[in-house]
Amino acid sequence: MQKYNEEESLTGIVFDIYRGTMHDGPGLRTTVFLKGCPLKCLWCHNPEGINRSPEIKWVKGKCIGCRNCVKACPNSARIALADRISVNEKLCDHCIKCVKACPSKALQMSGETWTVDALVKEVLKDRSFFESFGGGVTISGGEPTVQYEFVEAFLMECKRRNISTALDTCGMADKRVYESLLKYTDYLLYDIKEIDSDRHKKFTGAYNEKILENLIFIRDYIIKHKTTKLWIRTPLIPGATATNENIKGIGGFISKELYDVVEKWELCAFNNLCKDKYNQLGLSWVYEQSSLMEKKFTDTLIETAQKSGVNPEIIVFSGITIKL
Repeated sequence: MQKYNEEESLTGIVFDIYRGTMHDGPGLRTTVFLKGCPLKCLWCHNPEGINRSPEIKWVKGKCIGCRNCVKACPNSARIALADRISVNEKLCDHCIKCVKACPSKALQMSGETWTVDALVKEVLKDRSFFESFGGGVTISGGEPTVQYEFVEAFLMECKRRNISTALDTCGMADKRVYESLLKYTDYLLYDIKEIDSDRHKKFTGAYNEKILENLIFIRDYIIKHKTTKLWIRTPLIPGATATNENIKGIGGFISKELYDVVEKWELCAFNNLCKDKYNQLGLSWVYEQSSLMEKKFTDTLIETAQKSGVNPEIIVFSGITIKL
């Protein structure tokens, strides 16, 4: 297999690496999260992955109130409020002097630059787990196609080392990007969030025509090459995607347009575990007060999916619900 040109010194911006994940592809996996996303989903569970550039986050539980960060900032961008350390983004130039001055690590960088070789070496530490539990590496985000050249080189190197690969994507990229990445992707985890384009725009900031058109292209690629397995993911978000109309529409699209190339359709229940991430970045979140979904309601959505024309055997549900 071709090896990427090391002289190009490709780098990517990673904001997290999770080990032992079980919902980002088959088996036990290591998931790499890249920064940058073209969508602005109201429910986003990784807000630190939206912006391409590194960001500084403040972890309240670690702050000792010394105000060293405020004193260290040359631009007076750090502000000590009664209940938090805030930042004036217009003044901040991300010199990270405040991060270096923080003795308790309450200020942290979200986003680190990695070379392809360094990241491959990092995930190779988990090879024994991949081999024992049938797992591999998943590249996620954010939206990994934003950094597609880095992702292509990384996936290529993983495949050269016989590591199973998965790509988690929202579908908002050019067809040529998917054509390049699918060559090194064993599992494609592809979101269909909302079937109605106007509602998709309302909740994510973009219409969905490109996402659905890309799926048709990917369908044809899979039929021709038979190398990549396709998983569809739908987040069940209260007041947004979690409607019988939406689930019925997505199921109809899958059964009509994707034939039998879809191996799994996963319905992912909403949770609010990410609200601390918004607080750390000084952001508000419209779902902060939302609770887990009721099992009775998610059961109706599952039933709708099963009756939508999709093979019921490929439908799976993930997440935690409450019983009332």
